[in-house]
Amino acid sequence: MKTTFAAIGAFIVSLMAGPGAAVSQTSPDPKVVEGAKKEGEMIFYTTMTLDQSKQVVDRFQKKYPFIKPTLFRTGGGPLLNKIFIEARGGRHAWDVTVGRAEMVMPLMERKLLASYRSPETRMIDEDLADKEGYWTAYYVISYVLGWHTKLVRRENVPKTYEALVDPKWKGGQLSFDNEAYGMLQGLIRAWGREKAIAYFKRIAAIEPSLKRGNTERVALAAAGEYPLTVSYNQTFERMVARGAPIDWLPLEPAVVSAFPIMIAAKAPHPNAARLYYDFSLSKEGQEMLTGMQRIPVRKDVEPNPPRLFRGYKRVVENREDDFEGLVKLYNEIFKIR
Repeated sequence: MKTTFAAIGAFIVSLMAGPGAAVSQTSPDPKVVEGAKKEGEMIFYTTMTLDQSKQVVDRFQKKYPFIKPTLFRTGGGPLLNKIFIEARGGRHAWDVTVGRAEMVMPLMERKLLASYRSPETRMIDEDLADKEGYWTAYYVISYVLGWHTKLVRRENVPKTYEALVDPKWKGGQLSFDNEAYGMLQGLIRAWGREKAIAYFKRIAAIEPSLKRGNTERVALAAAGEYPLTVSYNQTFERMVARGAPIDWLPLEPAVVSAFPIMIAAKAPHPNAARLYYDFSLSKEGQEMLTGMQRIPVRKDVEPNPPRLFRGYKRVVENREDDFEGLVKLYNEIFKIR
């Protein structure tokens, strides 16, 4: 009888813990673990910073000491080129990659990605995982509007996309990225192509200050270079934490850029690849991202602070667009040569 009461009590506690608590922890498939032991290796390509990637790889190796991981880090363009060159030479050297959203379609078109539905995706919203299983968001960032708190009163800050293109902000008062292709992609998905293009032309009409580099632009904004800035929420939040005179808010729907994790179609160590994929999306793996000041995607892992990915409507940028055509369109709108 005591055992029965204990079991009932444990069940009630699990319900009180909130939705998702009972399914947030998963155990690796024993067959996958056994296969990974035989493989003994895992090759990881990434665009995430080397120091942070190494922390994750080291934690993974501590959890699975029978796997020897190899880490290679570079930028998105160079990484794609490396993968393509290797594939053309018949060399399939990598198992898992974490890259930028624009890498997805080129890899899929060349049939270089494997379909895999991790059990951890049960704790991840549907818009952050491919229905076919070719990618899942590992972490995210959102395009938001920041303002210098001494130059613009909070009540005067534009709260909508429409308010942002008011003529009173004309003449370099808005800092805008000259490569914010993902934002255009996202608004095309949310509003349709015609409306999104028309809106970006209105942004161009108020003559924003165009410059590359989100970190640099936000630093200049904090120094009072311009009153308004469209950039990544994570970059703004770092400046807020340092006490800079800057704050931010999302214009809804906020465009979210997802950094996907993907498995190679011809991974030399497919079981080890699945283990690393699962670990990256697990609660333990996602909590590591919070500690690195990145924005996790799991429902049961809170960003720090939560407003980074909670409390606003969003749209994930569209990876199925013709990226080269989008870049050309963007440059035409802003007359970038």
